[in-house]
Amino acid sequence: ALVSVPPLSILLVDQAGTLAVGDVASLTQTLKDLETRKGSQIAVLIVPTTDGEAIEQFSLRVAEAWKIGRKKIDDGALLVIAKNDRRLRIEVGYGLEGALTDATTKRIIDEDITPKFKTGDFGGGVAAGVDKIVRIVNGEKLPEPEPPHWRDSQSFDPEALFNPFLIIPAILFGGLLRSLMGRLLGSATAGALTALLAWFLVGSLFAAVIAGVIASLFVSLTVTPVLSYW
Repeated sequence: ALVSVPPLSILLVDQAGTLAVGDVASLTQTLKDLETRKGSQIAVLIVPTTDGEAIEQFSLRVAEAWKIGRKKIDDGALLVIAKNDRRLRIEVGYGLEGALTDATTKRIIDEDITPKFKTGDFGGGVAAGVDKIVRIVNGEKLPEPEPPHWRDSQSFDPEALFNPFLIIPAILFGGLLRSLMGRLLGSATAGALTALLAWFLVGSLFAAVIAGVIASLFVSLTVTPVLSYW
């Protein structure tokens, strides 16, 4: 049996008892003001769980039952939150898809709602999400996405190990170091130098360690040095 869709009594329905009475009243008034001013409708539904049903399918059932937005314009949006499942979705009618694109709704969820939910501030998260949706419907645009940050030093990208700036020095100088310093010390030195170079180029400590170990094994197991001096 599927979780039943509650009737649309007000534009914010909180079946999970998540929000304070004052928050419900304030957010409901914000949504009513938008409808009065623009005609577009935004609704919020909070349930404890969808009981195993995908949040996407549940949101569609709610949207079909509530019929948010003006008839033939379909300018409605629906924020559905399954609190215990830790799932949420913004369902958008055709009339608002130009403003509330998939990329925009994803940013609202990731940047405005989810961070507050993670700290237990559900009221603040819902308010932030509603406020941003209303602003977008009013014609405001989201700020440009932040530039990508440096990759976490603990992250590991396997492609980094195939960087030619790592492979070529290991091949060219590995044999030379083994010839000058012996198999054990030469391979260890080659591995350490490769690890330092990998850390500088990639910015990942884990990838640097892996590259160093591979370079050390390569130099140690090579039967004939790449370069030799008589």
